[in-house]
Amino acid sequence: MALSLSSPPLNFPSSYSSSAGNSHTVAVSAASIRNTTRRLSLARKFAAKASENDDETPSFNPFGFVTDNPSSRSSIQLPESPAEDGNVGQMLYRIEDMGKDYGSYIKSGGFIWFVRETGSSDARLGPRGTVVFLHGAPTQSYSYRVVMSQMADAGFHCFAPDWIGFGFSDKPQAGYGFDYTEKEYHEQLDKLLDVLEIKSPFSLVVQGFLVGSYGLTWALKNPSRISKLVIMNTPLTASSPIPGLFQQLRIPLLGEFTCQNAIMAERFIEAGSAYVLKVEKADVYRLPYLRSSGPGFALLEAAKRANFKGTSSQIAEGFASGRWDTPILVAWGISDKYLPQSIAEEFQKGNPSAVTLKLIEGAGHMPQEDWPEKVVDALKYFL
Repeated sequence: MALSLSSPPLNFPSSYSSSAGNSHTVAVSAASIRNTTRRLSLARKFAAKASENDDETPSFNPFGFVTDNPSSRSSIQLPESPAEDGNVGQMLYRIEDMGKDYGSYIKSGGFIWFVRETGSSDARLGPRGTVVFLHGAPTQSYSYRVVMSQMADAGFHCFAPDWIGFGFSDKPQAGYGFDYTEKEYHEQLDKLLDVLEIKSPFSLVVQGFLVGSYGLTWALKNPSRISKLVIMNTPLTASSPIPGLFQQLRIPLLGEFTCQNAIMAERFIEAGSAYVLKVEKADVYRLPYLRSSGPGFALLEAAKRANFKGTSSQIAEGFASGRWDTPILVAWGISDKYLPQSIAEEFQKGNPSAVTLKLIEGAGHMPQEDWPEKVVDALKYFL
């Protein structure tokens, strides 16, 4: 535990006096000096004791709201010039154009989607084919940027949309054409795939909670459209735990408060991993939540309408032996703080002939962000 000591302020008695001009005379009683010395001695003893317990007790961090990951409680995420973050307007100006790598805006089904694309269109007809990457909540397709770049270099044609309500895609108010239900997400994904002219069958990569799970339930409804399926750290069994964030979002009033936390996404990522996001990455995940209240309320609506346990059970049953025979790769970050490795192992046992399990050491809940090179190696080998 790091502790910085400075001398406590002296409590001057009433004998402090000021003479005319710039000269001052201070009279300090012996009792006051003894008290000050005693306070310094106690503080030094406390610091020494804290140093002995350094490995057990996390240091005090006034910026503790940045992450609840024990491994990064001592981190303070500040830009190189903290003064630039003096207010939200200045912060937005600094990061407004960040995080749109390989992306463009696509109109589909009455909504504007932000879609990332890498690789040439000629690759669609090649032996590698097309890969669609779907992110989970509360993040965005930005997490796939490195993986997509390297997969394009390997000859794949890649797409990664921001789900409606997330990232840079539209965030309609519930009740006005989109209510953030699983059925609506499936319908809008169908329309987007048509607009992008993604021909079946294609490879699908899915990761994460909520909308990530909807990617898997979409696959269950469209098995003929999937050539190969890759799953990374997604709830796969009825025993899959539900992170505290989604539980809070479903509590009246607390949910409304929680969804407007501008650092919610970066905090969720860090809490599920062994690493701390670099500031420039955290800025991108934070940006949508800083620009408006829309992303927070979109997440709130999606969480309130989700049946987490029911969806996980549906996934476990739908991909079990006898129901699904298309090859599946489960590429699992074993340092995930939300979903233990046992979830992936239990899922594989449900269909051992179709499911291949690849454990990714050093990666947490979002392997594509924590260790993209290892993810690419697994994808290239499997796909």
